[in-house]
Amino acid sequence: MEAPATQRPPGVGRVVADLREERSERPRLPPGEQSFSLLRTHRFQRDTLRTTLAYRERYGDVFTVRMFHRPVVVMLGPAANHFVTVSGAENFSWREGMFGEHLIPLIGDGLITTDWEYHDRARRIMMPAFHRARMDSAVAVMAEETERALAGWRDGETVDLYHWVRDLSMSIAMRALVGLDPERAHAAAEAFERALAFYDTETWLMLLRGPGSPWWRLQKARADLDRILYEEIARRRRRSDAEEPAGMDALSMLMEARDEHGEGFTDRELRDQVAHLLFGGHDTSSSTVSFLAYELARHPDVAARVREESGAVLGERAPTVDELMTSLPQLDLAVDETLRLYPPVWFGPRRSVRDFEFDGHRIPAKTHIHYSSWVSHRLPDVFGEPDEFIPERFTPEARQALPKGAYIPFGGGRRICIGKRFGQLVVKTVAATLARRFEWRLAPGYELTVDKLPTLSPRGGLPVVPRSRG
Repeated sequence: MEAPATQRPPGVGRVVADLREERSERPRLPPGEQSFSLLRTHRFQRDTLRTTLAYRERYGDVFTVRMFHRPVVVMLGPAANHFVTVSGAENFSWREGMFGEHLIPLIGDGLITTDWEYHDRARRIMMPAFHRARMDSAVAVMAEETERALAGWRDGETVDLYHWVRDLSMSIAMRALVGLDPERAHAAAEAFERALAFYDTETWLMLLRGPGSPWWRLQKARADLDRILYEEIARRRRRSDAEEPAGMDALSMLMEARDEHGEGFTDRELRDQVAHLLFGGHDTSSSTVSFLAYELARHPDVAARVREESGAVLGERAPTVDELMTSLPQLDLAVDETLRLYPPVWFGPRRSVRDFEFDGHRIPAKTHIHYSSWVSHRLPDVFGEPDEFIPERFTPEARQALPKGAYIPFGGGRRICIGKRFGQLVVKTVAATLARRFEWRLAPGYELTVDKLPTLSPRGGLPVVPRSRG
């Protein structure tokens, strides 16, 4: 089955087409703010959480807001999250939503940006990449790379933990997912980071084309990344022809995998699926480790529990998959609460493919829909003291009491992140090793500001001052 044809990327032509479609069809949408406003668009980009919560106070859980040129129906709360991701998922397309049009230019046609039969086929082929035996091999890489990265830390010297963990998680992803040697891994990581800078650009700047524009820089970075990935795929094809044993990385598995009809991935499909894994396995892990470190620095009692547990379970050796998944409950609670406060993929854009009804509203086909885990996780009627870091709210008993859709840091239904386990293992390996080796405090005067694209992150980095535990 061939991958879907690539969509037209976002640009001025796309804006004109959207406006023409809206003018011709004039859909009736839920109440909200539907006039054109650059100020509103800027405010949503820079202060999304507070702005969205204010609109919810005014209009309820379902409302319409025009972002730049496009009206978007925002659906908030547990019931909305469950409807969009599970019970009403057949009403929505990912590919036709904003994730598709913005991410396809970089990561192509993979699990995030495809729908229906193609998505399900690709998911079935890829599942073995995350089976237990391969995760054992991946954790060994995670532990080795973490120890290497920590070797450069010095007591009392400020470390930008966010950029440190971005470099570390990309090194892990390039080795465990792609199997690149260090030199090519560094070149690929640098190209990927340059490409990701496009997504921290103002909306109107994303529309520009031509030399020097953010779009031009994205395309140049993608070309550099593609050259490395296609060269590696060709090298693996030659090795397979020579009947050399395959590696334990995800790319090796994907090249061997076949669907029920005996068909495997083409070179283009391999490139796109690997790019998706890099995006999911790198950006989300960097975000979660950074915000976890921030909250542990602010809550020394929680940090002490995590540190004592990690030392008792692991000592000075590398962790195993079983230990990371079942033997570190204090770390689990802290990670879960971090993901509530700062879910990396903080919103889920879709586009409706048919008319549907929800919460007393009839919403037409071809409507852009957003649900938001970040906003829903901060609703005071769902989570008491929503802005406070309280890991105990995720004990087994407390978690069971949550309504469906209340906690969705990885999405839900058949679209739940396939790399969830890999990302959790990265976060826990890095966090447990870091807690055993160092204590840290935030740099004097630091105040957190959250950036949102492409994932939540601390704007300007996260300066911490470490102290070795001897």
